[in-house]
Amino acid sequence: MGEVYSDGARPRRRWGRRLLITFIVLVLLLLGLAVAADRVGKSYAERMISDKVAEQVANQKATSEKPAVTVEGFPFLTQVARGRYDEIKIGLANFSGPAGNNRTVKMKLLDVRAKDVTAPLDTIRSGNGNIVAGTVTGVGFIDYPQLIELIGQPGVKLAAKDGKLTGAAPVQVLGQTVNVTGTAALTVKSGNVVQVRFSNVSAEGLPDNPIVKGLINSYVNKLAFDLRVPALPLKLTVQNVDAQPDGLKVTAGASDVALNSSGL
Repeated sequence: MGEVYSDGARPRRRWGRRLLITFIVLVLLLLGLAVAADRVGKSYAERMISDKVAEQVANQKATSEKPAVTVEGFPFLTQVARGRYDEIKIGLANFSGPAGNNRTVKMKLLDVRAKDVTAPLDTIRSGNGNIVAGTVTGVGFIDYPQLIELIGQPGVKLAAKDGKLTGAAPVQVLGQTVNVTGTAALTVKSGNVVQVRFSNVSAEGLPDNPIVKGLINSYVNKLAFDLRVPALPLKLTVQNVDAQPDGLKVTAGASDVALNSSGL
């Protein structure tokens, strides 16, 4: 025997199914709107910071491509609600700036990371107030061809060996050409200046006497130079310099930095 339905059972079941479908659609719409709002807010904050960093670069008479800003962490609106942000990445491609004596130092990329970032909700909404990073670090590379140009001595070759900067150059001593090699000490001074001084110099095939040593030392002194790193945005100051296979890795840092300020 087949099942027996009362007259109103099937319509009520259909009506309940429609309510469920409507509810699911509304939830999906709300989720879609929330995601859209999240993306819009994130894009606005990234544009604001990018514009301010670009102003800083210009104020320091430096140049770069438009700063590429990425606010890390999802969802963005949750971070806005608590006023804290996981990390903000700022990439300045083809950064270059004055380095004194009519020279320009270039970095293919200045990679900046801001952490422990705080900002009130009103700052994100209105643009008024500061987005402050507790710590900011920046890393860039200065390639060896630039350094060789700064040294200004013909035939110089630079490379990294065991984490240290090494130099080699042909030198005329006592009527013969010899290859002189040495290791450079890199010392960070105030004003974003890096002193490069060569020592532990050796030259194969030469007699070990004061005259030869004096000639070699005289040449080595000419290889010494000061590398002035251009003024960096976000109050970044050079903290460390390391020799890498393709050039010098420059690491800079700063604390309590307003990311959306156009001031230096």
